[in-house]
Amino acid sequence: MELKLSATARFDAVEAELVDICHWMYHNPEIAFEEFNTSQRLVDFLREQGFEVEYPSYGLDTAFSARAGTEGPEVIICAEYDALPEVGHACGHNIIATAALGAGVALKDAAEQLGFRLRVQGTPAEEAYGGKVDLINNGAFAGAALSMMVHPSPADVVDPAFLGVAHIDVEFYGKESHAAFAPQVGVNALDAAVQAYVNISTLRQAIYATDKIHGVIEYGGGAPNVIPAYTKMSWYVRAATKERLEELYAKVEACFAGAAQATGCTYELKSRGHTYTDLISDPLLVDLYLANSTQLGRPMGRGADSDPSASGSTDMGNVSHEVPSIHPMIGIDCDPWVNHQKEFAAATILPPGDAAIRDGALAMAHTVIDVAAGNRWDELRVID
Repeated sequence: MELKLSATARFDAVEAELVDICHWMYHNPEIAFEEFNTSQRLVDFLREQGFEVEYPSYGLDTAFSARAGTEGPEVIICAEYDALPEVGHACGHNIIATAALGAGVALKDAAEQLGFRLRVQGTPAEEAYGGKVDLINNGAFAGAALSMMVHPSPADVVDPAFLGVAHIDVEFYGKESHAAFAPQVGVNALDAAVQAYVNISTLRQAIYATDKIHGVIEYGGGAPNVIPAYTKMSWYVRAATKERLEELYAKVEACFAGAAQATGCTYELKSRGHTYTDLISDPLLVDLYLANSTQLGRPMGRGADSDPSASGSTDMGNVSHEVPSIHPMIGIDCDPWVNHQKEFAAATILPPGDAAIRDGALAMAHTVIDVAAGNRWDELRVID
């Protein structure tokens, strides 16, 4: 209990500054892989708090690694900080980042006292590209004992379900011609895109509730009187497991191939960023976080009580397949608004959003203290 009180006091000393950083991020959003000003401000804060900071780190220009502690198992607190195009911090990464910093500050002294190594890891480009997968590939999570982060949402859920997702760009190639004078000479790439959309809409009748397929036409042609020789679509394909995602991806690709064949076009598929896996929540970390959050006055729901079809995706899922992990969702009292709406972004800088920074940071810090003080490292999930 004394260690938790000390951790809370350390957080209290920086809480106001963390709230200021969170609000500054809301007003200064930077999208994936362009988070230069944001990452610099987070790094400056961590250096002021006495962390050893490597910046940039693990091969990504806007990643950073802030370390404390000299020996023992390594604990990684993940900070996300990229914003969405057009709607800014509508996924609440400003809260994620500042809660991670707060947990780091709260744990800094405990790392040396309890014999573990602490790292606050800046993880760019969660939206669409999967910066954590790049970090995994570059060794950022190799040998770590555990990893965690929190994420704002409409409700409190300690072990949410997250779907795997593949991000796909598909391009159709035809032949231009005058749409009125010689349409018979053209090969219409817009028809291929439209047919692909219809094919996928038909496929949706025969998929699981946890399967998700959604997309847009990014380019459909240049002028009404020119048969389009080129169109481009962007799609997300989601499923509950890696195996199901592979099955569904093949069905979606067949929709594109059929549209191309029916219209006489050719097509090309390209991956945008990395494929995300489903999220596996570590049972011990879930139980400890739930108890600590409840103690802080924020009881959490369980993922088993939630609708599994109402779920998004995160590259933290990939981390959870490498390292025992948790990714609790922190409610910010934003009903009826949900993630990826501009109104949700605005809610991140209201008092419930400020409270989420505190509750998320301290619940993470207290959970790590429970693991380390009880020497419960061997109880964490064994990664196959």
